Amino acid sequence: MNITKIPYGMVGGKEVFQFTLKNKHDMTVKIINFGGIVTSLLVPDKTGKLDDVVLGFDNLADYLAEHPYFGALIGRYANRIAKGRFVLNGKEYQLALNDGKNHLHGGNIGFNKVVWDAVEFCNAEGAGVELNYLSKDGEENYPGNLSTTVRYLLNDQNELVIKYLATTDQPTIVNLTHHGYFNLKGEGCGDILDHEIMINADRYTAVDEELIPTGELIPVHNTPLDFTTWQPIGARIKKLPGGYDHNYVLNRKGPELTLAASVREPKSGRVMTVYTTEPGMQFYTGNFLDGTLTGKRGVKYGKHSGFCLETQHFPDSPNHPAFPSTVLNPGEVYQQTTIYQFTIEQ
Repeated sequence: MNITKIPYGMVGGKEVFQFTLKNKHDMTVKIINFGGIVTSLLVPDKTGKLDDVVLGFDNLADYLAEHPYFGALIGRYANRIAKGRFVLNGKEYQLALNDGKNHLHGGNIGFNKVVWDAVEFCNAEGAGVELNYLSKDGEENYPGNLSTTVRYLLNDQNELVIKYLATTDQPTIVNLTHHGYFNLKGEGCGDILDHEIMINADRYTAVDEELIPTGELIPVHNTPLDFTTWQPIGARIKKLPGGYDHNYVLNRKGPELTLAASVREPKSGRVMTVYTTEPGMQFYTGNFLDGTLTGKRGVKYGKHSGFCLETQHFPDSPNHPAFPSTVLNPGEVYQQTTIYQFTIEQ
């Protein structure tokens, strides 16, 4: 395993570094400590050719500008909270309304826009980067000092392993995820509609027109959301306004790592399989990409240029007592693991 570290710029007087992790198969991951962003992910195809399979930018300035969370860590709360409001132990909290009438992905300055403390490490499992950030009480109006650690690890099994850990000194809510946009042909090489996907979920959380859960868990059977068997992403996408942006209720029997989804791209032979300890996964097909963003190598990212598989708890969980709880209390430890595994089909 190999790790290198180079300066990548400055944000608010804090130095940003880019860490490069490389395994024996030449799979290479680049991560910056601004937003914990995965800026590049080089994966071999069936001929051994390496391509970058994540959307993003070539420089820090573009990551500092507005973009749809390319490759970033999301917190304190991934996905949406209705009207930005939740009640915890009898007290109501009002969060920023940064997605129409609702709160999205942690607010105006979420975990995707802060500089994390970072240190590289190497152990028997592989090479990685540990990121640490203290989100202070009242930040984005969330209660409690939340101490968060995220460890990215690349191993020789061509797996990118992400482990999350958080503790708090006051009751709070936490829902963390990684917001990578993937294209297994290679970023900038067209849309992802001919990728084939299988999602290990029989149900999804029904939502209203603002993508806020109604509280119902609806079977996917006989709907365009049914990916319990392999289907091209684009086969039924026109039956949904805009495309897929849905939280799937994963089929799971306990807290252990569970298969969440698998995606394959026939021409390259690349297969990405996702395992997680989380109860849900948001499947998003880059519906809001419209060609106005210029990515790596000057390529413009059009609609459906990438897909996201965001492992997480359900949207708006604090306002739905029947959903798995996202409350974290003092003395408890928030933990989750997600693995993105890359293999080849000839």
